[in-house]
Amino acid sequence: MKNTADSTLDFFRDVYDVVRLIPEGRVTSYGAIAKYLGSARSSRMVGWAMNASHRLPDVPAHRVLNRNGLLTGKHHFGDPNEMQRLLESEGIIVKEDQVQNFLSLFWDPNDALKLP
Repeated sequence: MKNTADSTLDFFRDVYDVVRLIPEGRVTSYGAIAKYLGSARSSRMVGWAMNASHRLPDVPAHRVLNRNGLLTGKHHFGDPNEMQRLLESEGIIVKEDQVQNFLSLFWDPNDALKLP
């Protein structure tokens, strides 16, 4: 039987695998990732994974937002404006810490990664 720490690491790795698949110029939510991983009530755990991902340069954590398109994780970047800068460098418009046109930019792993 796996201990809790091992299960958490496995979950974080699964989250990172999904986040790496978010296309440039698109965004998703903590909840959408949790739902895709079969843990719909674990969006906060996805947030914890994103907080721990900043040492992994290949995990685009800036593309993961809350369910309303707000940059709630911005304080976990070295500079509080870094998350917005990264999104804007991909052509995403951010006003008052919220992604504009969130629904049209939303990438749902449940749709994008479903098996044929």
